[in-house]
Amino acid sequence: MNAGLIILIVSFIVLGVVAAIAGTIRQRKLKKQLEAGEIEAIPDVVEPLVECCGSHEICEADSLLAAVSTKIEYYNDEELDRFRGRTSEEYSEDESEEFRDVLYTMESDEVAGWVRSLQHREVELPNDVKEEVLMIVGERRV
Repeated sequence: MNAGLIILIVSFIVLGVVAAIAGTIRQRKLKKQLEAGEIEAIPDVVEPLVECCGSHEICEADSLLAAVSTKIEYYNDEELDRFRGRTSEEYSEDESEEFRDVLYTMESDEVAGWVRSLQHREVELPNDVKEEVLMIVGERRV
C-alpha cells in the first residue's frame, strides 16, 4: 500500500470517530436540557432542502403542481388577474402575448413560482404559453 492511501483511510477513520463523539456530546447535552425542563422534547434531525438532484422524472422542488406555498406572489403581472376564471382555450393571440411579456422578463428559476402564483389566483395560462413554460422549466431541469 502506498502512503497516500493509508493517510486517506486513517483520515476517514478519524473523521468517523470525531463525528461519533460529537453526536454523543450533542445527545447528552439535549438530555440534560430535557431533564432541566429547558426544552420539551429532543428535536428531530431535519434534512435541509436541496435543489433537484435530477434523478427523478419530476423534481419535487420545481414541480409546477406542488403547492409549496399558498401565498400569492406577484411578478409585476397584476394586470393578468383580469383573466381569472377564463379557460386556457379562450385567449386571443394579443392576450397570450401579455402572458409572454411577463414570462420572458423573468429569470428561468422564477417561472415555476409564477405559474403557482397564477394557479392560486385562478388564472389559467393560454395553451400556447403553457408549452413555452414547460419548455423553459424542462430546460432548467436538464
